[in-house]
Amino acid sequence: MANKPFSLRSVAAFLTLSLAATSAYALDVTVAYQTSAEPAKVAQADNAFAKASGAKVDWRKFDSGSSVVKALASGDVQIGNIGSSPLAAAVSQGLPIEVFLLASQLGNSEALVVKKEIKSPQDLIGKRIAVPFVSTTHYSLLAALKHWGIKPDQLTILNLQPPAIAAAWQRGDIDGAYVWAPAVNELAKTGSVLTDSEQVGKWGAPTLDVWVVRKDFAQQHPDVVTAFARTTLAAQKAYLAAPEQWLQDGQNVDKLSKLSGVPQDQVPGLVKGNRYLPVAEQVNELGQPVDKAIHDTAVFLQQQGKIPQVAADYRSFVNNQFVKQVQAEPQS
Repeated sequence: MANKPFSLRSVAAFLTLSLAATSAYALDVTVAYQTSAEPAKVAQADNAFAKASGAKVDWRKFDSGSSVVKALASGDVQIGNIGSSPLAAAVSQGLPIEVFLLASQLGNSEALVVKKEIKSPQDLIGKRIAVPFVSTTHYSLLAALKHWGIKPDQLTILNLQPPAIAAAWQRGDIDGAYVWAPAVNELAKTGSVLTDSEQVGKWGAPTLDVWVVRKDFAQQHPDVVTAFARTTLAAQKAYLAAPEQWLQDGQNVDKLSKLSGVPQDQVPGLVKGNRYLPVAEQVNELGQPVDKAIHDTAVFLQQQGKIPQVAADYRSFVNNQFVKQVQAEPQS
């Protein structure tokens, strides 16, 4: 018996079922984000990454880089936002992740806020200062103390996460903290800024916020990682093209406020507190400069007894190929 030709109706039904199956098996991606106020959060609010990649994206909030690292190590998270200090600690111990995008070069958005009676660095001696351990602010605090000639054991340094820092400050349990938004904003209402990460960077200890990806995920799904880089860089590009105009857009500020947990009137100052790199600069920095930054941070952490060893080479933990792919694409 001759085969009957497919009818248009049967072809349409087949295509419908195929699309449904594709949707049902869409790739699941969990992205760890933190509360910094940065232009890329507009892309997050707009769900741009999911739209560009076709993946089912779960954005999960974390309070510190160390908790993000644990989630990356367990495989619960595939892409995560961490600072250069937890990054250096993680890759020095061989965690299979790689930096593929720079979120920002940190400035005055991270600061050491203290009680008003603390007028000078020497007044820190004997005080209780809180900081999330193995974070960028922990690294900056230790670097600042070294610059001031103060030994860490001359004060009490407490390991607290940002929400706990804000609560401890309200109770009067601590004399200060080196932290980021929104906790830093809460402390600054009644405290004084003794220094910030822009100044500490000028003293020779710059810090970065980066996006990392598990190496196995990047190898299996390079297009998805490229889509993340593309949407993030597009959001940053919109800000860099006209910063003041961008910050005057109420929708942009509202999106950052909701995801960062800071009042809308404080968002512009926090955004301006960091530096965001365009794609061409990202390509350059995601090479020897970032490799060196990781190494220098790791050496310092080892000297402070925070990590046991420093790797000879960190190049295998930095990958600029995804940003290069975005750079090579036609620009709209």
